[in-house]
Amino acid sequence: MKAILMNAPGTPEVLELQDVPAPTIKNDTEILVRLHAAGVNPIDTKLRRRGTVYRDQMPAILGCDGAGVVEALGAGVDKFQVGDEVYFCAGGLGLSGTGNYAELAVVDQSLVAHKPKSLSFPEAAAAPLVLITAWESLYDRGRLEAGQKVLIQAGAGGVGHVAIQLAKLKGAEVCTTVGSQEKARLVRQLGADYPILYKQTSFVKAALDWTGGEGVDLAFDTVGGKTFYDTCEVVRVYGDIVTILQLDPAEGNLNKLATHSPTWPMATLRERLARWGLRSKLINRHNLGFLYIASVPKEKLLRTKQH
Repeated sequence: MKAILMNAPGTPEVLELQDVPAPTIKNDTEILVRLHAAGVNPIDTKLRRRGTVYRDQMPAILGCDGAGVVEALGAGVDKFQVGDEVYFCAGGLGLSGTGNYAELAVVDQSLVAHKPKSLSFPEAAAAPLVLITAWESLYDRGRLEAGQKVLIQAGAGGVGHVAIQLAKLKGAEVCTTVGSQEKARLVRQLGADYPILYKQTSFVKAALDWTGGEGVDLAFDTVGGKTFYDTCEVVRVYGDIVTILQLDPAEGNLNKLATHSPTWPMATLRERLARWGLRSKLINRHNLGFLYIASVPKEKLLRTKQH
């Protein structure tokens, strides 16, 4: 099969389209998927720049998210049939025989869900990791409730635009930071109540004004660095802060967290992926939308497409 191989860490030029052996089903619960699209997430570019998790197994095929059609089944597969349209988050960390920048992928059925009819293959491939991350952050860790006020950093970003929709489904009020009027219009279409143009005004002041000086019940940080510490000032006393990034003590003072409930450890990836089928049903039920990023290459380059 054709696949994009990463032979060493570095710039995009380290990715090369090559012929490689096709993966094969080795366990009874695995399925073989012919990929129609693959997503590009920040983790993919970080692994490409810095090196994969399994550095002793180079070259590697990157790509955590994929969408395609089931081509073959293990003997114990009972949730899917040949011809089913599916999507999933699995592989792409550098383990030999995994990754979705390729024509074929083998995945355990527990990590796969039926593709919603409302989504194209590229849109579906953009969904798994961002939906899992946003759900875990707002619902499982942030314990978001109806009527609460939440600040979502970078609302037009990959995780942020899904987080807005999940927060509104829960019945929360949402303010979110954006960098332009165009992005402000986008997040309003997704349901945001109050876009904050952070380049023009202090998001701390704007969010505090929006809450009458009390602060938000929950803040979701997808930016990190100094932004995380500034976000602490926006959260009410005993409110919750969830971040998906590692804290850098050099960027701020952790004493700001004394009267808040900071949360940054996530469930293990496998725990989250095992619940993927349940969460994916939300897309059909509530018509969640996703910004899709990339499709599987048919020639020499990984083509990106952003909306």
